[in-house]
Amino acid sequence: MSTSSLPVALTQDLIPKFGLGKVFKDNSACINSLDFSKTGDLCVTGSDDESIRLYHIDTANPRKVLLSKKYGVDLVRFSHHSNALLFASKNSSWDESIRYLSVHDNQYLRYFRGHRSTVVSLEISPIDDSFISGSLDGSVRLWDLRTNVCQGLIRVSGRPAVAYDPQGLIFAMAAAPNVIKLYDGRAYDKGPFTTFEVDGGGGGIEWKGVKFSPDGKYILLAMAEPRILLLDSFSGTQTQVYEGHMNKTGACLEASFSADGQFVLSGSENGCIHIWDTMSGKQVGLWQGHPNTTHVVRWNPTRMMVASGCSRLGFWVPHPAYLSTQSHHNQALNFS
Repeated sequence: MSTSSLPVALTQDLIPKFGLGKVFKDNSACINSLDFSKTGDLCVTGSDDESIRLYHIDTANPRKVLLSKKYGVDLVRFSHHSNALLFASKNSSWDESIRYLSVHDNQYLRYFRGHRSTVVSLEISPIDDSFISGSLDGSVRLWDLRTNVCQGLIRVSGRPAVAYDPQGLIFAMAAAPNVIKLYDGRAYDKGPFTTFEVDGGGGGIEWKGVKFSPDGKYILLAMAEPRILLLDSFSGTQTQVYEGHMNKTGACLEASFSADGQFVLSGSENGCIHIWDTMSGKQVGLWQGHPNTTHVVRWNPTRMMVASGCSRLGFWVPHPAYLSTQSHHNQALNFS
């Protein structure tokens, strides 16, 4: 496998040239979440087999395996330190705590208690130790990694999805009935400073995820049906709809932006990864290689690569023949 550090030119012509540079078959069940470290040199996955696995991007090899047999694993996230992780419970009916784990010695640094039902959304601020969580208990909670005391509580209806903007000053909350609310993180207790209503076609929308574009100008909304929406983050205007992927069961399929915001990616029930041009909505790529539902897909923040997961983890890179002649990162890796 060969990767290159950004900024190698990412174009529509390059997207179809991506292929599976490495496949890991370490998990015995679905990979439900993945994340990259801030520097892009590490990838972490959480799985329904109750494992957390870390991978070196430089060597394309596994680094460490951590188990959470008692509570399960979901929504695993790197903190601002690559040796500490945050994750939610998956299979506990009595303890919905969020856990802060030291990778170095596999010890819990802190427990964040308060949610009374499954945590379905979890995001760390891009600028400090704040993080937010959304739960099926009808609440969104604000936290700080430095203390286990909840810093704030917002009551919501339906399944909430939450995300910070790239500057970490604003957070978005998607909730019922078909609304997106934007809050000033410094004054959340005053309520949302704006609310956008989304046309649900006569029905209620079950939100599965929300993300800001890298420049903060757009909001990406994943839902239970096979549609992904793009909203203008200032006006709330729906600017694009992405369709074509399969989701007959209403599974939680992550949708995300490329590192430069040019493209939108999503998995599918048939194992494919769909890539659309962000602004035109045109599908510009269809990557095949996963044998079953691809629940998670993310672009590396610093490298020309994508990670995706079903029960297998795949690292996608452009074939070296199509890479720029610029000096590249990770020359030791070989495409296979």
